[in-house]
This record gives sequence, C-alpha cells and structure tokens, in this order.
Amino acid sequence: MTRSLKKGPFINARLIKKITGKKPADAGVIKIWQRASVISPEMVGFTFGVYNGKEHLPVLATEDMVGHNLGEFSPTKKFLRHGGKMQKELEQKKKEAEIAAAQAAKVVVADTTKKK
Repeated sequence: MTRSLKKGPFINARLIKKITGKKPADAGVIKIWQRASVISPEMVGFTFGVYNGKEHLPVLATEDMVGHNLGEFSPTKKFLRHGGKMQKELEQKKKEAEIAAAQAAKVVVADTTKKK
C-alpha cells in the first residue's frame, strides 16, 4: 500500500544527511538499515549497502529505481531450488551431459595432438 500523497515519500533524514554535498564517485558504499526509505532523484548514482537481516548488499541507485524502496533490491530470502524427485532427475541428466561434453572435448584435443 502506498503512502499518502499528503505525507510524501519516506526518506530517512540521516541518509539524506550522509549524501548531501558528496559526489557518487567518492562516497563509497553507504550502509543503511532503513529498507523502507524511498529512492529519490538525489540518490541516483550512489551505492547503498542495504541490510537484509544478515549482511549489507550493495545496491547502485539508478534512474529506473526512483520511487521504489531500497529494500526491494536487497532480497531477505535466498532461493536455493525447487525440490522433489523430478528436479533431482533433471540435475542428474545435466551433470551426465556436462561429463559427456568434457570427455568429448578431451578426445578432440587428443586427436589433434596425435595428428601433428
């Protein structure tokens, strides 16, 4: 749900204070814990270290991100993979295909060196 237009977007005052008077090139990574802060046009070009609950993930603010929250670009959950028997079979076939391709490449290399 969006914030009221009367109130305006939420931007952390400390964050604004950290970026005022600095250039994006020499500011480095600015650490922030406020994931709800909205990216404003003044923040474009800066790199923010957005906390995801475990570590600070670097987020480079671009023009396309203006109006979005910083937390949207720092996922809090790590997707591993879908599980199940079918997924395991697909992964096994993929490994077998990689092994076969590597063996075929070795044979081709060995044949070219013998011909010389």
